[in-house]
Amino acid sequence: MKSAPQFFKHGPNPLTRLLFFVMLSLLLMTEDTRFKNFPEVRQAIAVLIYPLQKLAYLPVVVFGQVNEFISNLHLIKENTYLRQRYLTDQARLLHLRDLETENSHLRKLLSASKRTKTNAVMAEILHVPHDPFNHKTTINKGSQHGIEAGQIVTDELGVIGQITLVYAWAAEVTLITDKDHAVPIQIARNGLRSVISGTGKNDELELRYLSVNTDVQPNDLLVTSGIGGVYPPGLPVASVSNIERNPGSAFASVMCKPIAGVNRNRHLLILSPIPPIPENPVEISRSTP
Repeated sequence: MKSAPQFFKHGPNPLTRLLFFVMLSLLLMTEDTRFKNFPEVRQAIAVLIYPLQKLAYLPVVVFGQVNEFISNLHLIKENTYLRQRYLTDQARLLHLRDLETENSHLRKLLSASKRTKTNAVMAEILHVPHDPFNHKTTINKGSQHGIEAGQIVTDELGVIGQITLVYAWAAEVTLITDKDHAVPIQIARNGLRSVISGTGKNDELELRYLSVNTDVQPNDLLVTSGIGGVYPPGLPVASVSNIERNPGSAFASVMCKPIAGVNRNRHLLILSPIPPIPENPVEISRSTP
């Protein structure tokens, strides 16, 4: 009688297998510790299976490179955005600083207009000449704003010039540095009166026809004297920068530097004309006791 075929072959039981592998492990560890014969074998096996290891790690490496590439794209995009934002913020910051400077200058102009005894109109510079021999500038106020020729132009520091030509919506200002312009002044320290003239050079004025023994010193402040009725008295004009006294000459060479200037700001003040003094002032009658 034939026996039924066996579909599954049964080997040693699990306990036997465990004991076998435990004994094998102990034997291998003992041999590796005492006799040192396995390092060469391990190295040979490592060389053989190295290509398989590289092949097994290939998906991980590819995944890492793809992930790094995507991260770099995000970093490049973020870096581009941050740079654009930085440039935009820098432009806004510069504009804000310009507004703060302009606001501070306007406050000083407002304060200066309150200090003067005449009314003042604020104007903005439209054109500053680049020619060093041209000492005229253009402002954005004209006859339509009540501006007249002869009015004085100042900033928060002092006198800049005088309006010499008026258009409908603009006016031309002749600067005090123009060689044909003169301003009656007095020395604030001692009240000495004279006339200061332009030399045709930027940042340079001259006190002419002062005798060599005139009481004038470096850094003396020169203000308008009010003589002539054109310039209000007390407006700063210049400070003495250099004095040369030549014994062989009857006059001293006194050079001065303007206090104000169109190259320092964009806004100016136009002072209203000084009202003329009546020729026959009204006498106040006094009652006799």
